[in-house]
Amino acid sequence: MTYRSEIFEISDVFIDEAAALSPMDCTYLGNGLNQDKLDDFSIAGTEVVANVARQTLKKLAAMQPIDEIDRIAKTVMTERLESQLALHDSQEGYVLWNVLTSPPSNIRSIFEIMPKNSAKDFENIASRLRAVETAHAQWIETISTIAKAGKTTAQRQVRGVIEQLESYANGGYSQMCKNFDPDNKYPDLHAAAKSAEESSAKTALYLKNEYMKVANPEDAVGAERYAVWARFFTGAQLDLRATYEWGVADLKAINDRMWVLAEQIKPGAKTLREVADVLDHDPKYVIKGKENVIKYLQDFTDAAMARMDGEFFEIDARIKVCEARLAPEGSASAPYYNPPSEDLSRPGTTWIPMLGKDHVSSWHLVSTWYHEAVPGHHLQVATVTIEKDRLTRFQRTAAWISGYGEGWALYAERFMNELGAFDEPGIEMGYLSAQALRAARIVVDIGMHLGYTDFDGNVWNAESSRKLLNEQALLDEDHSRSETDRYLGWPGQAISYKVGERVWMAAREDAKLRLGADFNMKKFHTYALKIGPMGLDPFAAEMANWAGN
Repeated sequence: MTYRSEIFEISDVFIDEAAALSPMDCTYLGNGLNQDKLDDFSIAGTEVVANVARQTLKKLAAMQPIDEIDRIAKTVMTERLESQLALHDSQEGYVLWNVLTSPPSNIRSIFEIMPKNSAKDFENIASRLRAVETAHAQWIETISTIAKAGKTTAQRQVRGVIEQLESYANGGYSQMCKNFDPDNKYPDLHAAAKSAEESSAKTALYLKNEYMKVANPEDAVGAERYAVWARFFTGAQLDLRATYEWGVADLKAINDRMWVLAEQIKPGAKTLREVADVLDHDPKYVIKGKENVIKYLQDFTDAAMARMDGEFFEIDARIKVCEARLAPEGSASAPYYNPPSEDLSRPGTTWIPMLGKDHVSSWHLVSTWYHEAVPGHHLQVATVTIEKDRLTRFQRTAAWISGYGEGWALYAERFMNELGAFDEPGIEMGYLSAQALRAARIVVDIGMHLGYTDFDGNVWNAESSRKLLNEQALLDEDHSRSETDRYLGWPGQAISYKVGERVWMAAREDAKLRLGADFNMKKFHTYALKIGPMGLDPFAAEMANWAGN
């Protein structure tokens, strides 16, 4: 095979070597390899993966870029591998697990995107289900060993993962297989689901009876650990106090606009939560039945794709499919997106968790689906997937960084607002509640972990976070508690949305000022998306040099 450059070759080789050590990555890539296996979650197994990264960094260091494309590729790959190794070497990667990302939840979710077209595909699923027990045992041994060194996960996160495992154990895997094989054509599949359930129950008992005894009673990680994670998730060197103060001011400005709309929706309302309750029960927004929810979201996505193509974006025909699907039970409470496979045989997919309900209210889903699908995550990630001439395989499949990615998705919501997509009070309130949530995340995420004082003069904690999210970001009780648990278990990730959006907006406004009449929105979007994922600091620097072509 002929490569564009040695740096492109190093990237390609690294992805293949890393994937050979991670059957789950093979599934994400869609390369068809090792689909009957799961990853090795032992310390020895993760050390092998880390060594591949170390050797790759040595090779990269010796390479001289041949042009600007090569220079960016080397910079991005070096930064991401160094960041990942820092988490591995500090053992942060072993300690930080939660309901959004942990070996048990990652194992459960991988089955949803496995191929299910042939008898061999179902044999692979059954074999992988039987491998769950070994994977769980490896993970238990790992966290037990790390705990002996005095590093443990917070009790709150342990409880959340226990609940997940119990939901998997209590018929979760069996129901999954019924969904995959409703006619029971593959009996081995259903038998294997039982073994995965038994392992989930056993793992939950270990966490409850053994690990919880040594788990960290403190939720906050403190300034030093927080700074490491914030840098990892944003790719920016942040003044955290200044960022916190900006978040407070932004939240106030958003809430001021929400109160203007509140008077139109429920005149005389005493709280914004009252307004949300009115919208939740407004028949014009309620969608009943899971099939109808999926149809609504699919139709919405298809319409957004058609609207955005041409005037504001270049949307390649190969990525004009983005599916909407129901999230598996036991997943996080918020919608999410999975990228397409490398060969596009598996399309990009949005997922909506129903949380045990059979209906949703669409007033707050409109902005969310612009965020998750088009022009948000799907347009961004799928564009990167097919940009093979400009981006290395590493950039296309392994360089995702939250500040760039989530910042774009939040920018996409703001862009749709600028286009007038939220043209009625209820829908605009949904958009503003999403904006308020992201601003509130900055306040409570930094506030809780760094011990700042809340608006009542007390130190931010889980209860004051829940109260703020409930009253000023319009989350219901369950969602506000789930979100708070997420922030405490994933320090620095939640701030990446608003911090990233601010950088995207600044890049656009700077380009407008520099280029004047030569500025073109479609060209800006095209260049900014095709440049690929990177940290926010280097992204800002690259966009400052954009000549408008």
